[in-house]
Amino acid sequence: MKITVFCGASYGHNPVHREAAVELGQFFAQQDIELVFGGGHVGLMGTIADAVLEAGGRVHGVIPEYLQSRELAHDGLTVLEVVPDMHARKARMAELADAFVALPGGIGTLEELFEVWTWGQLGHHAKPVILYNVNGFYDRMLDFVHSLDTEGFIKPAHTAMLQVVDNPEALLLAVQQYQAPADKW
Repeated sequence: MKITVFCGASYGHNPVHREAAVELGQFFAQQDIELVFGGGHVGLMGTIADAVLEAGGRVHGVIPEYLQSRELAHDGLTVLEVVPDMHARKARMAELADAFVALPGGIGTLEELFEVWTWGQLGHHAKPVILYNVNGFYDRMLDFVHSLDTEGFIKPAHTAMLQVVDNPEALLLAVQQYQAPADKW
């Protein structure tokens, strides 16, 4: 199994985010889950990749040329693909993934999350999209997401596509039990 993880290129202020990335990375290695990620060595991205590698797991990074040339590429990965741009990066990460997980992160993490969620809603894939809600990081966003449903801008089945977990075991269970909605947009 390959899981694409979106997360911050920084650590954030709360050390619990970094601890969660380490825990999830170790869990991936123990469960023989290959990490697919943005290929950087910085922030939570580098943290989860290092945790998988240190625990004996496999890590597949996908990085755009311009970020590699700025010396942000992680040089110890199982596989590092260099692609022309961010669009190619996201497409390749989606192609490789059996599931998508968003750890805490910033605007790039949110953009990647919403894009793969939209692709699922449109029927471009039937893969799980999961928020790893470390320490309630995504709670306020989830309130907004549910307002999209109650205000009639998204169907309840599509709101439910975005699964929310806060530990590795629940994440694995969510991936294993996921069924894409039959009703498209």
